[in-house]
Amino acid sequence: MRYRISNIPLWLDEDEGLLTRRAAERLGVSAAHLREVLVIRRSLDARKKGHARWLVNLEATVDGEVHAAGADVTPAPAPEPPAPRVRAPAAPPIILGAGPAGLFCAWELLERGVPSVVVDRGKPVGPRRRDVAELMRSGALDPESNMNFGEGGAGAYTDGKLGTRIHHPAVRKVVELFARFGGVSRILAEGKPHVGSDLLPGAISAMREELERGGCTFLWGARAVDLELAGGRFRGLTLADGRTVDSDRLVLAPGNSARELFELFARRGWPVEAKPFAVGFRAEHPQPLIDRIQYGTERRHPKLPPADYKLADNPRVAGAARGVFSFCMCPGGVVVPTPTEPEMQCTNGMSNSHRSSPLANAGMVVAVSPADFAAEGFEGPLAGLEWQRKWERAAYRLGGGGYHAPAQRLSAYLAGRPGTAPGRTSYRPGVVPADLSQLFPPAVREALRAGLRSFEKRMHGFVTDEALLIGVETRTSAPCRLVRGEDLQSPALRGVYPAGEGAGYAGGIVSSAVDGLRVAEAIAAELGPA
Repeated sequence: MRYRISNIPLWLDEDEGLLTRRAAERLGVSAAHLREVLVIRRSLDARKKGHARWLVNLEATVDGEVHAAGADVTPAPAPEPPAPRVRAPAAPPIILGAGPAGLFCAWELLERGVPSVVVDRGKPVGPRRRDVAELMRSGALDPESNMNFGEGGAGAYTDGKLGTRIHHPAVRKVVELFARFGGVSRILAEGKPHVGSDLLPGAISAMREELERGGCTFLWGARAVDLELAGGRFRGLTLADGRTVDSDRLVLAPGNSARELFELFARRGWPVEAKPFAVGFRAEHPQPLIDRIQYGTERRHPKLPPADYKLADNPRVAGAARGVFSFCMCPGGVVVPTPTEPEMQCTNGMSNSHRSSPLANAGMVVAVSPADFAAEGFEGPLAGLEWQRKWERAAYRLGGGGYHAPAQRLSAYLAGRPGTAPGRTSYRPGVVPADLSQLFPPAVREALRAGLRSFEKRMHGFVTDEALLIGVETRTSAPCRLVRGEDLQSPALRGVYPAGEGAGYAGGIVSSAVDGLRVAEAIAAELGPA
């Protein structure tokens, strides 16, 4: 019988051969009775500085009877059976958006015998890469091809972290497919799987090529401008060039920056609602500083990866608690521009597979809600979107244009001092010194400052003149939600399936991909067995 043995400790300088012996001890058998031993997860436990260790989960087939009990020894889960094939639809489903939700929806449908038509306003990875490089070199933005729009969606060029807080059986499938197409088998056992922005675009392209070989069609540079309906049911997608793609099923997986689509829903009176998200700045520190804070005396150990962190607090501001947290932490990474509209500035972070940059970055963000938008006169389903735009325009002006980012030393921002010359930064096309207290309402600024003081108490040295705040971080998640029912369809648009982060149902690569799989399963259930 095959078992899973969890949380086996292994100190940094210990030989991996000890894992099999320790697994056998947990099982109450001799190591000679174990075969097909496989490491399925390896997580770093660095909670005690100077005493870092790995916690490893193994699977092994055991010959004979096991003499063990406890939560750390369980039967290994059985492999998932192949997806059953379903009845072919009259026309291939349309998937709007070639990000994680769209691609994984297409994959699941194809596994069930249903090829789809994937429509994206952006470009394939190759030409998209050139447009992204030009934005970072010269500040020239292509509104149709950038860090958010194009093959792979926003995730293709913003790090490739595959960690997630959701607990869904399909998470493993998502990671396995990224490992397969990216040639990065190491992520199958990583506690915090990370492909890297240098490898993820290639993985996305390889997946797309496999989908094309299976019969899927991809339309690039195809911006959707309207939905064709008949009797309340979807019948076709109208593109900006006048073409119409006919189908009776549409998966809306547009990403969290599809502002024209959100505006279309509001203009037509289709179900869309404002939702909370988070805003703030990207904090950039020297990576050796973060290593020293997190690892202490072991910081130079060759087996330790560049250190990361995850911080959260709920300070009370104006009599109410407000969440403040780190977002999308990128050890050994760079800060990148992520605008999609002219004269609006926003940022994100990414790391390549080796995480070799001398700098670390993470969003330092504050939760905001429709009440915050209303306080500044923004009402209705697009209130959050217009509120985002207000602060992105303000950041663009403060940076002097050309997608230069306004920046201030973290210590100066916290003390309320005027900005001085920024320190070292990875951000391109560049930063300019600015007073970041001009950005965001007082309640957001006060909460962020309170959160930063709290973070300093947990990570002594976090608040330093060596750290930089770069503005602004506004695209943490979609500002609105395209409403769907229990059958995952829009209640007013039959045959339309909102999906992923852009529709308001996920946050990050993996949860978006899983939501795409769920939508494909819902379509398959409606089609019925072949």
